[in-house]
Amino acid sequence: MQNKVISYTKLHKVPMVLVLLSLVFYFVFAYHLPRTDFIKLLTLFGGLFFLCFKLIQFEKWNYKFLLIAGILFRFIFILAEPNLSQDYYRFIWDGELVSNFINPYVSLPDTLIEQKDLVIANAKELYNGMGALSARHYSNYPPMNQLLFALSAFLGGKSILGTTIVMRIIIILADLGIFYFGRKLLRNLNQSPHLIFWYFLNPLVLVELTLNLHFEGVMLFFFLWAMYLLSVKKWITAAIPYALAILVKLVPLIFLPLFLKYLGIKKSIIFYLVIGCVSVLLLLPFYSSEFINNYSETVGLWFSNFEFNAGLYNLIEKIAIYYDQKPWEFIKSYGKIVPYLTISIVFIFAILKVDKQLKNLLVAMLWVLSIYYFMSTTIHPWYIIFLLPLCIFTDFRFPIIWSAMVVLSYFAYSQTDFKENLWLLAIEYISVISFMCYEIIKLNKQKPFFRKNRATNVVNSI
Repeated sequence: MQNKVISYTKLHKVPMVLVLLSLVFYFVFAYHLPRTDFIKLLTLFGGLFFLCFKLIQFEKWNYKFLLIAGILFRFIFILAEPNLSQDYYRFIWDGELVSNFINPYVSLPDTLIEQKDLVIANAKELYNGMGALSARHYSNYPPMNQLLFALSAFLGGKSILGTTIVMRIIIILADLGIFYFGRKLLRNLNQSPHLIFWYFLNPLVLVELTLNLHFEGVMLFFFLWAMYLLSVKKWITAAIPYALAILVKLVPLIFLPLFLKYLGIKKSIIFYLVIGCVSVLLLLPFYSSEFINNYSETVGLWFSNFEFNAGLYNLIEKIAIYYDQKPWEFIKSYGKIVPYLTISIVFIFAILKVDKQLKNLLVAMLWVLSIYYFMSTTIHPWYIIFLLPLCIFTDFRFPIIWSAMVVLSYFAYSQTDFKENLWLLAIEYISVISFMCYEIIKLNKQKPFFRKNRATNVVNSI
């Protein structure tokens, strides 16, 4: 036994050193990094991406080694306070409301904090932590997310740290589910199973999900579960986890028209009906006369009021300002156009790209979401994470580049007024779009992008 351990250590000594270095970097990131220190943040993030790349390069066929490494990286964060986002204060606030049977869609933090008999534990700290912007708006987190917040608040024992630990465990379990269904789906699509590690070991995933407690991973768990069920022809059952994915984050709604051609009209109608029924069941406990108006108004703000890490929008805005447009007027006009452009793009891909092959459906999803992100006014770093599992099931890898370059947007966190550096954003988007164009040209030589019944071309590595 001892000889085996010694032999294994000698054989894998370099990857083991890389894991130890990664653990040190993640520890520093979690416990010794103020988000205002951009140089330190950039250095740690860049180092972690290099270590991630080398680990996959050295051990991509040793899935147990990389799985254990990914779990260790996640548990480094178990006691850490999120340091790049204050959203978790609102998560806990909403969880406390729901666990006390108060509707977060009709109750404003600004109003509730004035009540003397408020039942929310740590109310003042949560209210101050979430910030004035969040406090004056109704919750925009869908019902399934609210139930997870409530479960975390209940199990957290009225403690902010306890609640964050429960949330972190939920997110870690979701990532293990993504690893499980991701590998199975990769096999079913004749792709190399090791590609799942570009999600599981990705520093952006670890930092923004496990450390900063964003629930994109929980949404992706349900989404990939649904995609796996589609791959084994259980399309009715797949509608249930797909609905749950929507009810964690609304993003999968954008893909629904793509199923019309993949499943056919009759099956699609049944698929949509199941999604609708599951959604209604989870919406009912939160429904009130003000619900629809409050929720749609809050979600609408993301299209027409907020701006962060935008790509195409920043370019068009500068041109508009040159021609005497007012920025606050332009963003409202632009925000009204984007939903219509997005719907048009979805239907173009549904008609020209989707067929009966699941891989082509996933390719369409990747491009629809990527184009939507390129057009959006607000792209927080954790939004990019949805593109990672989508890309590994296709022949494209530009989202991996984006997950590395998006760190440049964190520069705004180092400024007291959160002012962005447009030169850094230009480097981010030029890098991503350049690599994307390279991939399109390279792959188009092998097979035209819009062609039905195209031959499968498996790419096993970047």
